Amino acid sequence: MSAAPLTRQSVLAQAVPIMAANIATPLVGLVDVVVVGRTGDTSDIAAIALGTLIFNALFWSLGFLRMGSTALTAQAEGAGDESELRATLVRAGGLGLAFGLAFIVFQLPLRELGLWVFSGGEAVEGGAGRYFSARIWGAPAALAGYAVYGWLIGLSRTGLALTLQIVLNLTNAGLSVLFVFGFDWGLAGVGAASALAQWVHLAAAGAIVMVVLKPRPAARLTHLFAAAPLRRLLSVNRDIFLRTVALIAGFYWFNEASLREGEAVLAGNAILLQFISLSAFFLDAFAHVTEAVVGKAAGRKDWTGLMHALRLTSEQALAFAVALSLILWVFGGTFIDLLTTDPQAREMARRFLPFCALVPVAGVASWQLDGLMIGTTQGPLMRNAMIASLLIYVALDFGLRPALGGTGLWLAFLAYYVARAFTLLAGWPGLRRQFAA
Repeated sequence: MSAAPLTRQSVLAQAVPIMAANIATPLVGLVDVVVVGRTGDTSDIAAIALGTLIFNALFWSLGFLRMGSTALTAQAEGAGDESELRATLVRAGGLGLAFGLAFIVFQLPLRELGLWVFSGGEAVEGGAGRYFSARIWGAPAALAGYAVYGWLIGLSRTGLALTLQIVLNLTNAGLSVLFVFGFDWGLAGVGAASALAQWVHLAAAGAIVMVVLKPRPAARLTHLFAAAPLRRLLSVNRDIFLRTVALIAGFYWFNEASLREGEAVLAGNAILLQFISLSAFFLDAFAHVTEAVVGKAAGRKDWTGLMHALRLTSEQALAFAVALSLILWVFGGTFIDLLTTDPQAREMARRFLPFCALVPVAGVASWQLDGLMIGTTQGPLMRNAMIASLLIYVALDFGLRPALGGTGLWLAFLAYYVARAFTLLAGWPGLRRQFAA
């Protein structure tokens, strides 16, 4: 099937549904909190927050299921390889189901490990355990859904990806109300609602996949278990997983460093991290589009098309980054006051707000280069670049924070984003040799 030419309008049309889906994603946890907040006490609300934190850690660590699926799907689409396009979905979805089943099998040690890492009181941990034990049964569907979501993005069908997120949120909201208010199942009911919603979401994803594939030429899956593509899938996912672990470690270090500067600094920075997360919802959308459009160009071995795709997506990402930085700079104080009434947290958040406002501009290149390297499946480069960036960040934090306190903490954190971009750029000559031949 011939693809329409890539334009600024088509880039934005692909990015906007991803932005909406990214913003809608936290609503699953928010609905759980709201429902419990109407029926439970403070410990129940804290238990939901703790349980959600554990699942976020588990699922985020397997984000390679989405990223690897996007990259390999886009390359198969660009190469016109219908068999590989279908096989990529089956392999990635099967891998997601396998990981989810493993989570169910090992749910007891996973639950205890999560409660130990993210400790709460006895009552909070008891409630979080009940929530975890119910929600874990949706893990296979959730992780297989990651693969389908990535597959749709790889095909540039981002509107359908948004549709699936809407189905998930509406189903979760309805089931949570039914199980908690109707059946009085409490925390276990909220977890069960989230689990069942994931299976409904996966069923909807299957229906959408059938619709997408129906007009496409038939293709045999005789090479589904061929050694070479399986090795490639596992290699790409392994490298992206290690890259994600290093990324998580960087944010963990930032939180730990904030705590070493005092509880007030930690509280203020926790608010500012919410602004960074919100900015990422927008800028990640352009990175996801970059993965898909450069992946298709890579599949065609089209260096000119790859550069054109990168330029169009990066122009708009930079424009959004500048706008987000300006919004944070001008209105950040108002947002801080809306999020907390604690005077010390407000003071610290305002003190470091100018650094936070620079993150979208300082980080946009790293987000876009991540998209480029994912789309062209440069797994080893991404892994090594993120590890190197983490080491640079930690070294700068050791050097700057003792002398400059919170200011040094933020300077090192901003440098972390810049280091991520420069370490990825080290792979540019090899990328050009691979696709400009």
